[in-house]
Amino acid sequence: MADETAAGYLDARIDALREHLAALAAALPQLPAAFGGVRDQLMLEWQARGRGYVLGLIAAFLLLGFALEAVYRYSFPKAEAERLRAMALRFARDVGGVAVFALGSIAAFLVFDWPPRTRQAVVAFLAAFIVVRLVMVVSHALLSPSDARLRILPAGDAEAASWHRRVALFAGWLAFGWVLAGWLALLGMDLASRQIIVYLLGLGLLAIAAGSVWRRSRIVALGFVVAWALWVLAGARGLFWLALVAVALPGVMRLTQAGVDHALRPPGAAAAEARGVTAAAVGRALRALLIIGAAFLLVYAFGLNVDAVASGDALWMRLLRGAVQALAIILIADVLWLVTASLIDQKLTSPQEQNARLRTLLPIVRGTVAVVLLVMTVLMALSALGVQVGPLLASAGVVGIAIGFGAQTLVRDLFSKFFYLLDDAFRVGEYIQSGNYKGTVEQLGARSIRLRHHRGPVYTIPYGQLGAVQNMSRDWVIDKLTINLSYDTDLDKAKKLIKQIGKELAANPEFAPAILEPLKMQGVEAFGDFAITIRMKMMTKPGQQFTIRRRAYSMIRAAFDANGIKFATPTVQVAGGGEAAAAAAAQAVALAKPPAEA
Repeated sequence: MADETAAGYLDARIDALREHLAALAAALPQLPAAFGGVRDQLMLEWQARGRGYVLGLIAAFLLLGFALEAVYRYSFPKAEAERLRAMALRFARDVGGVAVFALGSIAAFLVFDWPPRTRQAVVAFLAAFIVVRLVMVVSHALLSPSDARLRILPAGDAEAASWHRRVALFAGWLAFGWVLAGWLALLGMDLASRQIIVYLLGLGLLAIAAGSVWRRSRIVALGFVVAWALWVLAGARGLFWLALVAVALPGVMRLTQAGVDHALRPPGAAAAEARGVTAAAVGRALRALLIIGAAFLLVYAFGLNVDAVASGDALWMRLLRGAVQALAIILIADVLWLVTASLIDQKLTSPQEQNARLRTLLPIVRGTVAVVLLVMTVLMALSALGVQVGPLLASAGVVGIAIGFGAQTLVRDLFSKFFYLLDDAFRVGEYIQSGNYKGTVEQLGARSIRLRHHRGPVYTIPYGQLGAVQNMSRDWVIDKLTINLSYDTDLDKAKKLIKQIGKELAANPEFAPAILEPLKMQGVEAFGDFAITIRMKMMTKPGQQFTIRRRAYSMIRAAFDANGIKFATPTVQVAGGGEAAAAAAAQAVALAKPPAEA
């Protein structure tokens, strides 16, 4: 097949189509005779036991299954008030009901003795009925015609009920056709006659599918017609599934995301206004599963499975299958990255999250996860495409050794960064000083830290050159204030005034959150040449002491002026020689007068 030209392949398909249509045309007049043969086989099968006996057995095991299911549903707990929990409980109840019905009906079926062909037909019918009921359970969970609160897909009541009926009709028709085709084969009907019946049943499926989407999208309806034509006329199984996937997959993906948004909307909201992290992650994961499932479906539809690849050993077949596997790897990695990045961004932007260490470490974690995911995804995708990644890793190791000899400074910076962060020496937003460099930490780069000085300049310092770090933004600071008072000051009075000022500052709503210990006077610091130096202190949160200090100085001056306490200022006294000094002073005054006055 791989060595054929496109023209040869097309000629072969046309010849096969002609033979197929000729066989159907020849079988069409013989269809009544084929049904007569089926009837004869049934009469022969039911000769020992009458038709009523067989139908009674079928009715008996169905009734037993439904009775057990009714008991199960009666004993199942009622749905909770919380919406998601109620959805899950109802879905679990419905699935459990189908499981109980299946167990009860299968048990009753095994008790009785059945004719061989009838036994196989009943097994097929029972399996199809259970599958249809499971499809209905899923449809009921998604559309919930009777309870809009528990509806996953956003739709009105009338629309949900209409789609639920169409899903039931489509699933039932498909299951009926599948069971009928298998049973006719068991009863000896020839292949061409069975194909005519199956194609007619397929027309019914086409009518249901196209009629369901005709008003919304005539293009999609036309796509269903093309898919049916590829299946019936051309017999192209791969092209049929390709057309079906191309028509149905985009709409299913949109419905999936819309359903996730609607189901995970905030409580009390009529519609999903903003997509949260959970909704985005679940929606992306479901869409990835849909794309991966569709890709592998096409792989098997076109015969690109493992056996075909091993037997044909065609390069393009291996590349196509590898491309599908690489696509699955990329989609899974995309989901993992979305979940990780969204959780990290949510933590970083959360108003409740005030942990500076997390704000420092989370961007580093995000970058590390991105690099690891990228490298692993590329290597796994290359491996899926058939590329030997072992030599690539070995070459990367050799190059890494060569670079390592010329990158000792880089390695030192990286290790220094690791240990600084391990010791929690600084975080983004903290004010630190290292040697002659000081400022607020703005960014922690791969090999350097960026500091913003309080006057504006930016320092970029490699981690290996930081050395000892003085962190001025941790926990608390003690701010000490000194003032000079005259020697005649009442120190006890000054102490009481300062204590009162400290209480007023601590009671001020503007400063209270930042004050850990109020302002108080510690006592006399020193006796100077012209003043008594007293010292005060207060404990505040880091960076808040400057504003509180300015307000404290202002309040101290006002309080001291109001209570007669004077600040000391340096003075100069000139002492001296009696009459000689007085004469010198008088002479200086005379010399200072203008000549006219003199």
